[in-house]
Amino acid sequence: MKKIGFISSFLFTRFSRLFGILCLLGAYSLSGIEVKAQVTQADYRRIDTLGNWNLQVYHAVTKPVWIGETHYFWYQDHSPEGDIFWLVNAENGERTKAFQAEKLASAMSRMTGRKVEARKLPFRSINYDTDRKGFEFVWEGRKWYYSVKHNKLVQRDTVLPERKVWERPEPKAERRVSSPDGRWEAYNKDNNIYVRDVAEDKEYVLSRDGIKDFYYSGEMAWSPDSKKLAVIKVRDIPERRIPLIESSPVSQKQPILQWRDYAKPGDVLPVYLPALFNIEQKQQIPLDTRFFENQFYLQLTGWREDSRAFTFEFNQRGHQRYIVAEVEAETGGIRSLIDEQSPTFVYYNRNFRYDLEDGKEILWISERDGWRHLYLIDGKNGQVKQQITKGEWVVREVEKVDEENREIWFTASGLKEGEDPYQVHYCRIGMDGTGFVDLTPESANHRVVFSEDRQYMVDRYSRPDFPGGTVIRKGSDGSVVAELPEVDIKELLQTGWQMPEVFHAKGRDGETAIWGTILRPSHFDASRSYPVVEMIYAGPHDSHVEKDFRAYYHLSSRLCELGFVVVMIDGMGTANRSKAFHDVCWKNLKDAGFPDRIAWIKAAAEQYPYMDTTRVGIYGWSAGGQNAMAALLFHNDFYKAAVALCGCHDNRMDKIWWNEQWMGYPIDESYSTSSNVDNAWRLKGKLFLINGELDDNVDPASTLQVVNALVNAGKDFEQLYLPNHTHSLGGKFVMHRLHDFFVKQLLNQEPPEWE
Repeated sequence: MKKIGFISSFLFTRFSRLFGILCLLGAYSLSGIEVKAQVTQADYRRIDTLGNWNLQVYHAVTKPVWIGETHYFWYQDHSPEGDIFWLVNAENGERTKAFQAEKLASAMSRMTGRKVEARKLPFRSINYDTDRKGFEFVWEGRKWYYSVKHNKLVQRDTVLPERKVWERPEPKAERRVSSPDGRWEAYNKDNNIYVRDVAEDKEYVLSRDGIKDFYYSGEMAWSPDSKKLAVIKVRDIPERRIPLIESSPVSQKQPILQWRDYAKPGDVLPVYLPALFNIEQKQQIPLDTRFFENQFYLQLTGWREDSRAFTFEFNQRGHQRYIVAEVEAETGGIRSLIDEQSPTFVYYNRNFRYDLEDGKEILWISERDGWRHLYLIDGKNGQVKQQITKGEWVVREVEKVDEENREIWFTASGLKEGEDPYQVHYCRIGMDGTGFVDLTPESANHRVVFSEDRQYMVDRYSRPDFPGGTVIRKGSDGSVVAELPEVDIKELLQTGWQMPEVFHAKGRDGETAIWGTILRPSHFDASRSYPVVEMIYAGPHDSHVEKDFRAYYHLSSRLCELGFVVVMIDGMGTANRSKAFHDVCWKNLKDAGFPDRIAWIKAAAEQYPYMDTTRVGIYGWSAGGQNAMAALLFHNDFYKAAVALCGCHDNRMDKIWWNEQWMGYPIDESYSTSSNVDNAWRLKGKLFLINGELDDNVDPASTLQVVNALVNAGKDFEQLYLPNHTHSLGGKFVMHRLHDFFVKQLLNQEPPEWE
């Protein structure tokens, strides 16, 4: 009996294990994951090599560079034979090698005693002589000159490293400005304005009312006739500072406390007011500036050529009113030339102004008809003389104003029905609204570089699903002069790499087309089921889905290769569509276009059943970090896992200039409604928070306040707080942790052990 019992127990144990395995297989089958899809260390090692995909794209023209005022340009070409610099004559498309790489590499090797490979020269930019006989380049901290004709390499100056110092301009710092006729020198000193008669070396005081916190600054501008001086007077305030703890400094054992100037929404701001002085009479001309004190900023924008007036631009606090004003030099009278107003926000970061004929007319960009377009404004009365561009599309940027021919060169998107509305085209139009021409008609995203005289243009065009090409066009009509070699991706395709797909579907209203891109793994199998991960950045200051061809999308490509389908979408609330499309973000950053994104993903999954909408994850940086966490607060019936990197989780905690633009001023309940902190109690799903202790773009306390709120609400989450890290979080350790998180939460697997 004992023996029989032992056998029974043994069989029962083996059966239990087999049953468990079968259940596990069933669970994997039900979730769409097959056993063979187990992620391994080899997979992790392989995704570290995906950047090599870029090296398997040949003949993609890097930014061409025109040589002086000639019709020649050079560009670097990555080819199977190596990287080649080409010299091109735009007039006929004739292409020759800019130099013999073997000769130059040999000369460099002789000069330094170190082997230099001709296939991969250690520089990517050259400065060609206008006569094309030679060029300069930078290598190992020095400038070198190479004579192509004589095959001679000469060492030149040492290149000093550029110092990029980002700090608040100090308006109180003394500045001296000479008058156009050279007779006077104006300067700010002891909070006031002085002028010095240069010939007599005699000083005169122009103001006496400047004090410590209400002083005349160094921002000043002389009238062309040297008789008047415009100055900015500043009512100053101490700016908010945020503390940053460098916990693990290299220089010492103990932590270091750092401080950053960092104004936040609702803070009191400095006030900048125009002031005017008559130099001949040594007197100040009074200006009534009371209306302009409620400001986000005010800046001088120059004098009229005949010295009759100077202008300034005023952005009212809250960004709902933007004024271009003119100050009459003799009387000090102020009148508005342009008064742009909006019940939501004026998109001031995309303003454009160009004064014609000394202010007789003004070119201005506005969304007053619901789309961003160009207007010709009467400089005398501020009335619209001509709406220059019209239609359900947007002007992106003004490239050039040709006053002589009264033409405007600009970029636009959304020109063609059915085309991706974010694709950029280069256009020209007359100031009377006639003669519109699309110089780059191909359905693609265009990047153009014009010759100095604009007679020729090099046009590189592509789409995420189209490698594209490069052509030389005439600037007059866009006609093609010559084509450069097509982009070659045959070798890339042989690796199994999958072409991204541009996909569009209806948004929340059932009418508006929402556009995005789908990325699939190189080992893609349509019979399998894949979890979906969205890469999100819904910052309203722009649209964000890449529109050029790319072989490698960094983290998105890496996630694909681990077994995910990755999507990128521009939902409502972002820029470069209609004003109504953009306004969705107004006092509502928590929206982030989620109703459109969810509708888009569902539509894609309906067409492609291998996209599993029961396993949808999301990740994002900065504003995208705020968005990613918001997905699990406000849309946790759809999104199941999120990684929020250096997120701005409460718009009251973030920088003033970005957040007040979209959330408004004064601070109201909408800030709380959109706050991830105040809504942390809503969390459902798996959340991973990552940020750095030295982030001076988004206050690190923003993430820590979310952590506090989650703890108080009894919520489960993961956190990675990185010593010595700033706003840039893309290192190998962080990426590995992010990979592990999605593998565990969406593939339902234990990630492989770290090597």
